[in-house]
Amino acid sequence: MSLLKFDRRTFLKASAASVLATGAAAGGARAAGVTIGIVYVGPRDDFGWNQAHAVAAQALKTIPGVTVVEEENVPETDACAKTMESMVNLDNANIILGTSFGYFAPFMIDLSKKYAKVQFRHAAPLWTPALPKNLGSYFGYLNQAHYVDGVAAGLSTKSNKLGFVAAKPIASVLSNINSFLLGARKTNPSATVQVIFTGDWSLPVREAEATNALVDAGADVITCHVDSPKVVIETAEKRGVKTCGHNASQAPLAPKGFITGAEYKWITIYKGYASDLTAGKTLPNMVSGGYEADMVQNTPFGAGASDAARAAATSAIADLKAKKPIYVGPLKDNKGNLVIAKTYDNLDPYLDKMDYLLEGVQGSTT
Repeated sequence: MSLLKFDRRTFLKASAASVLATGAAAGGARAAGVTIGIVYVGPRDDFGWNQAHAVAAQALKTIPGVTVVEEENVPETDACAKTMESMVNLDNANIILGTSFGYFAPFMIDLSKKYAKVQFRHAAPLWTPALPKNLGSYFGYLNQAHYVDGVAAGLSTKSNKLGFVAAKPIASVLSNINSFLLGARKTNPSATVQVIFTGDWSLPVREAEATNALVDAGADVITCHVDSPKVVIETAEKRGVKTCGHNASQAPLAPKGFITGAEYKWITIYKGYASDLTAGKTLPNMVSGGYEADMVQNTPFGAGASDAARAAATSAIADLKAKKPIYVGPLKDNKGNLVIAKTYDNLDPYLDKMDYLLEGVQGSTT
């Protein structure tokens, strides 16, 4: 543990009597420019969720007048509050970005009340108008990029069997699975998707087992929604099947079979925050979007992508930028129930409540 990390996590205890540990200190003078504090729940080089944010942080560092302070491997306990508070008090951070789900309540909510002149933003759509105005949420519609993955996967499979390793059957995960299916069905109506839920966001052994089980069942293209897709992609590559990525680029892990991947483009949001703070503007409490807002992207094509897959995926990206809908009804779930009765805009809140798997997906949400 570096001295800097030690200072961050012990600062408040060591200076309980100091004015720096009071909310009033946050209203004091700040250094010129903008200082952005970013907190990660895991390592910045995890080839997944944390790395996606770290890539954006690295890009932020190239902007004149912007200072970035980071800390990785911070658990979803009061440790995250201590880290964030020290960024405010030690580094004069103007804004804190909490990138893990469990940071929000109660930690970021409480800190936003204590430090009213500091902005706090969290990477999940949890903010409501009843919460402090210096608190907010941001997220990207990654299902759009998973739809593109599906378009390419449909033209990359020989067995017509696609595999999906997923953590939990919550709405955002189900949206990615269903969008992947719809993309695959667009280019290959015979394609099916088999999903295995591991039960948590980071279970490397279970992820390897699920990947092997899907390949054993005949899937020749594998994708996933787990925090770090590293194990899934490497396992699939060893089995000689193709892959589509998630969160960040896993292209280096699969030099033979990687097709493309669904990536967040957090830098679009982060640059917006930096620009608004520099200009003295009020930050929006909620920022979200997909391809139409340049907030998601697909990893550059790998060796596993055929010419036909590349062309179809590129066309699908153009459609999404033009706001062409993914969910065109009527659509049934895999139990035979009508769940999409009409055509929905890609950002329609109805789709955020997804609790089903579409017809064509083999698996269960329970």
